[in-house]
Amino acid sequence: MLRSVEGSDVQVQGTNDDAQVSKLSCSRMGYFRDEFIQFFVRRASRRSPLINRGYYSRHAALRQLLEQFIAAARAAGKQPQVLVLGAGFDTTWFQLAKDGGGAAPYNCLEVDFKEVTQRKAAIIAKEPALHGLLQQASSAVAAARGAGEAAAAAADGSSTAASSSNGAGAGAAVAQVEIDAAAGSVRSPCYSLAPVDLRDLGALEAAAAAAGFDTQAPTYILSECVLVYMDPAQSSPVVGWAGATFPNALMAIYEQIKPDDAFGRQMVSNLAERGCPLKGLPATPSLQAHCGRLTAGGWAAADARSMDTLYQTFLPPEERQRAERLEIFDELEEWHMIQEHYCIALGRNDRDGLLPPTAVGFDAPPPAHRLSLPALPPQMGPGAAAGAGGAGGAGLSLGLGLGLGRGAAGGAGPGPGPGLGSGLMRPPGAPGGAGRGLPNAD
Repeated sequence: MLRSVEGSDVQVQGTNDDAQVSKLSCSRMGYFRDEFIQFFVRRASRRSPLINRGYYSRHAALRQLLEQFIAAARAAGKQPQVLVLGAGFDTTWFQLAKDGGGAAPYNCLEVDFKEVTQRKAAIIAKEPALHGLLQQASSAVAAARGAGEAAAAAADGSSTAASSSNGAGAGAAVAQVEIDAAAGSVRSPCYSLAPVDLRDLGALEAAAAAAGFDTQAPTYILSECVLVYMDPAQSSPVVGWAGATFPNALMAIYEQIKPDDAFGRQMVSNLAERGCPLKGLPATPSLQAHCGRLTAGGWAAADARSMDTLYQTFLPPEERQRAERLEIFDELEEWHMIQEHYCIALGRNDRDGLLPPTAVGFDAPPPAHRLSLPALPPQMGPGAAAGAGGAGGAGLSLGLGLGLGRGAAGGAGPGPGPGLGSGLMRPPGAPGGAGRGLPNAD
C-alpha cells in the first residue's frame, strides 16, 4: 500500500475531526438520529442553523439513496454490499444495524488513510456499544451461514457434513470480529475497515476481496468529498475500477461544483489556504462534467443534480418541513448559494436489472420504511432555537462546512479566519462582504 506522503494529506485527514463535531451538533438538534457519533467527538460544539441544515440535506439525500439501494437489492433477493471510499468516522453501518435490531444491514467495507482507520479501529474496540453491536451482527451472519451450509449438506444427504458445518459456524460466531488498532483494521463477516490509499488501486482491490465482496452482487459505492482532493489522473482510475469491477452497482459522488463564479473562487481559495486544494475540481466543474467522468469510467448511465435541486425535489416534503421547524432560519440567500455549489453524481451499472431508475435514483420514491429519522423533539420547535445563530458562531469560525460530514480521505471544512459570518456567503462586493471563511467546504 502506498504511504501518504503529500503534505496536503495531513490537512485533508485533519478535517475529519471538525466534521464529526458538526455531525454531532446536527444530530443533537434533532435533524437526524445518530447514537454513535458521540464516541468520535472529543469536544462537542453547537453549530449554526446554516451548518446544521447543510449537514442535514447532505445526510438525508445520501441516506435516501442508500435506503433505496438496500430495498431494491433485498426485493431482488440479493445481499447488498457497500464500499465507502475515505469513510472517516462515518457511523452509518452501526446506526442501520441498531435500527434493524442488531442485524447487519449489508456487508460493508470502509477504507481511508491508515492514520484515520487506526483511530477508528481503536474507538470501535474501546466502546462496548460499537464492538458489541458488531459482534451481535457478526454472530447472526455466522449463524445464518452455518444454517445455510447445514441445509445444503442435508439436501445432499450428508448429515455428517451438516453437523460439522453447523458446529463450526456456531463456534466461529464467538470470534468473528477481529480488531487490530495498530494496523487500522477491523474484520468481520459483515463490516470491515481497512487502511487504503486510493492512489493504490491494488490495495483497494485487495481490501474488497478480503472483505468478502462479491463482484456480481448489488454494490453501492460512496465517495463524499474524496476524489475532488485527488489529481484527476489518480481519481479517474478509481471511478473506472469501480465501473469495471461491479456490473450491478451504483456510485454516489458528493462534491463541489461551479468553481468559476465569485462564490466558487472564494470556496477554492479558502480550502487552498487551509492546505486542502481541490485538485480535481477543474476537471469536474459542472453537473455535465461529473456525468462525463462516470460514463468515461465505464458506467452505463449517469445523472447529477445540485444539492439545491435535490433538497427541493428529492427529499420528501414532510421530512423537509420537519427539519425546517427545528431552528429559526433566515439565511435563505446564503443557503441556496451554498447548495448550488454542491452536487451528487450517480453512476449506474444494472446488467441484471436489479437497480432500475424507478427504484433507485433521484426520480424514484423513498422506500416505504425510512430509517434514522427522529420525531420532532418538543424543545426544538419553532422559536426554541432563537439563540442558535450566536451559538453557531464557533461553528462558523471553524468553517461553514455544510458538507462537512467528511466521508472520506477528503476533508471537510473551511479554514479559520476573520470576516466569518453570514456576509461571507455573499459574492465579493455584495452587502455584508465576502469574508474569508469557506462555505460548505468539506
